[in-house]
Parts: sequence; C-alpha cells; structure tokens
Amino acid sequence: MVKIGDAFIRSLEKPIILWLLYHKPRHGYELIAEFKRLTGRTLKPSIVYPFLHRLEKEGFASSQWTIKGKRKIRHYALTKNGEELLRKVRETFTKPVKEFLMEVIGEKKKV
Repeated sequence: MVKIGDAFIRSLEKPIILWLLYHKPRHGYELIAEFKRLTGRTLKPSIVYPFLHRLEKEGFASSQWTIKGKRKIRHYALTKNGEELLRKVRETFTKPVKEFLMEVIGEKKKV
C-alpha cells in the first residue's frame, strides 16, 4: 500500500524541480541530491531526465554542456517561459488552498 506522505511528495516532484531550477542552473544528479536533502525522499532519474527534456523541448528550460574533469555535464536553467510556468504553478497554491491544506494536515489557522 502506498504511504500517503510518499504520494503527496510524488505529486510535488515536478514543481520542486521547477523551483530548484529557478534558483540556479543544475544538472540532473544535482536535482536528485537536492530533492533528497529537502524531502528526505529519493527522486528517481526516470522522473527527472524525461521532465528536463520535456521542459527544454517545450521552451521552459535551456541546457548547456560543461566539462568537469573528463565528464560532460548538462546543466539546465529556466527560461523566461519557465519562470512564467513556475509563477502559474505557484498561483495554484493561492491563499485559500494553503488555508485548506493547513486545516487538512492539522495546523490551526492563526487569527
């Protein structure tokens, strides 16, 4: 049976990836490591890389190859369209939704 907390975090994987890219360009493994640091949960490469490729294909991200030692690493960054997409995702979590979620998870509304 799927744990509720895991299911909830899985639903936030892509918005968290967008948010991380908003702060600075990152490569896939860096996204996976930062997600683990923030949530304590493992983000699968099968989620990250197809999502990054889709963001780039649809113009929400751009990528640039860099060389680190003998390895080529692809860093992704949000474009202006990607930043707009993140803004729209954030709007989804408007104040009434936040209040609802706080009630659902047991935090009392401050008066």
